[in-house]
Amino acid sequence: MSTVRTISVIGTGYLGATHAACMADLGFRVIGVDTDAAKIGSLAEGRLPFFEPDLEPLIRKHVEHGRLRFSTDIAEAAAADVHFLCVGTPQRRDGLGADLAAVHAAAAALATHLRRPCLVVGKSTVPVGTAAEVAAMLCSGAPAGDDVHLAWNPEFLREGRAVQDTLHPDRFVFGVSDEQDLDVLRAVYADALAGGVPEVVTDLPTAELVKAAANSFLATKISFVNAMAEVCDAAGADVLSLTAALAHDTRIGGQFLRPGLGFGGGCLPKDIRAFVARAEELHAPGAVAFLREVDQINIRCRERVVDLVAEELDGSAAGRTVAVLGAAFKPGSDDVRDSPALHVAAALHRLGAQVRVHDPKARDAAARLSPELTHASTVAGACLDADLVLLATEWPQYVELDPAHLAGMVRGRRVVDTRHALDAGRWRAAGWRYRAPGRVP
Repeated sequence: MSTVRTISVIGTGYLGATHAACMADLGFRVIGVDTDAAKIGSLAEGRLPFFEPDLEPLIRKHVEHGRLRFSTDIAEAAAADVHFLCVGTPQRRDGLGADLAAVHAAAAALATHLRRPCLVVGKSTVPVGTAAEVAAMLCSGAPAGDDVHLAWNPEFLREGRAVQDTLHPDRFVFGVSDEQDLDVLRAVYADALAGGVPEVVTDLPTAELVKAAANSFLATKISFVNAMAEVCDAAGADVLSLTAALAHDTRIGGQFLRPGLGFGGGCLPKDIRAFVARAEELHAPGAVAFLREVDQINIRCRERVVDLVAEELDGSAAGRTVAVLGAAFKPGSDDVRDSPALHVAAALHRLGAQVRVHDPKARDAAARLSPELTHASTVAGACLDADLVLLATEWPQYVELDPAHLAGMVRGRRVVDTRHALDAGRWRAAGWRYRAPGRVP
C-alpha cells in the first residue's frame, strides 16, 4: 500500500492542525478529527483557535478548495490510507509521567472502524513502550486485524516555525516493523525526501526514544548556560563573553547557549519529567537522574529573576509597578503553558507589586490563566508610570523599542532583560539602569 491518497489526522491541537494542513498542502485529501466540537467548528471555517505564523492561511486555503475537512466523527476517518495519531500527552496530575489517556482513547476509537488494510502512524510524544501498547490495541480492536500496521514518526516542531518544520524538517525518523510500512511513509513524505531531507529508519522503541532524547538534550543545554549565568553573577563575570568563547568550540557550538529565563511551553518541561518517570519504571532511574537537576535549574532561573527585580527596586517589589513585556513562553506563539514570563509576573504580584503584562499575541490566553494580573493592550499601557520594565519574551517589537521614547513614560528607568535581547549600550545611553542575569551591572 505505497500509494497514498487519503490521510486522517486524529487530534487537531497544535500538532494535529499543523500536520493536517501540511499534508493537504502536499496534495493529499485530509480529514482532521477531534472530540472538541468548538475547535472543529473553528477549523472547518478556516479559523485557527491559536496563533501560529503561516498556518491559518494554509488551513483556509485547503478548506476552501475541499482538500481539507474536519469532523468530530472518527468513523469518517475510516477510509483513509494512513492515519496519524496527533493527540496530546500532558503531564499526569498525580505524578511526573505522561498522561496517555488521549492516545489510548484515540487508538481504541479508531480501531473499531478499520476494516481495510492501512497504516496508523504515531506522532505524539510518548514514553518508550507506548507504541507496543497501541499496536496491540489496534490488532485486537480493528476488524481488519493484522492488516492494520503501526509505525512511529515523532514530530520535531518548533512553535513559531511549525509549517516550515513540517514541510522542510531537518530529518525524518521512521520507526517501522517492516519494509511495507517504510514504503508508505516514504510515499507520504516523497517531496521532502526528494529534496534531500535525511531519514533515520529504526524500530518502534528507538523512534519513541529519539524525541525524548532530543528534548532532554535541548533542555540540558539551556539549563547549563543558565547555570553558568548564575555562577557569573556570583563571580562578577560576564556570561555573554563566556558563551561567545564556548561557541567557537566546534564540539559545543553556539545554538541554545543564550542565557535567559529558561524554557517553558507544552513540550520540554513535561517531556523531561515524563522521561524521568519512564526511566524509573524501566528500573534505570540513575541514567537520567541529571534531568531532575535540569528541571530544578530551569525553575530556579525564574526565582532568580524575581530576586533580581526586588534588588533593583531597593529590596522589595511591594507597592511598586512592574511592566512585564511578554506572556507567551517564546516569541511567535500565543502558548502560555508553563510560561516563565507569567510565572515571574505572578510571583511579583504575590510579593505585592502592581504587575501590568503586555503580549502582542498571548494577551487573551494570559488573562484566562492569570486573571489576577493587569493585561495591557499596548506597550505604553503596560509601561506608564512603571518603576521597572521587565523583558520576559523577546518579541521583535520589544527588541526594537526606543529606550529614549519609553523613558518619558516610566517612573523609574530600570530595565531587566531576562532574554539578553536588548542592546545594553543603547539603553544605558538613554539613561536606563540595565540588568540581565549573568552580567555585571
